[in-house]
Amino acid sequence: MQADVKKDVSNRLRSVEGHVRGIERMVEDDVYCIDVMKQIKAVQNALERVNSLILANHLNTCVTTAIRSDDERERERVIGEITQVFDATGKLGR
Repeated sequence: MQADVKKDVSNRLRSVEGHVRGIERMVEDDVYCIDVMKQIKAVQNALERVNSLILANHLNTCVTTAIRSDDERERERVIGEITQVFDATGKLGR
């Protein structure tokens, strides 16, 4: 992973960790359910942003290298990995 992306991802994950601890306190303090759910949604959105950063890094490094390679099996393997990730998240609409 590129150093700048790694630092950004680590910072974002630490922030998410803090938010999750905050949600735990909210639950312990019997905070209104909708307020807890809003915070959970905010954490989910933050994790999606982290996922997007990691995906972009992967596409710009590992995938680009594999696509430019003369090794057809490596190209197919990397494309298969990306397809599996999108299939698992339901984002490809097959």
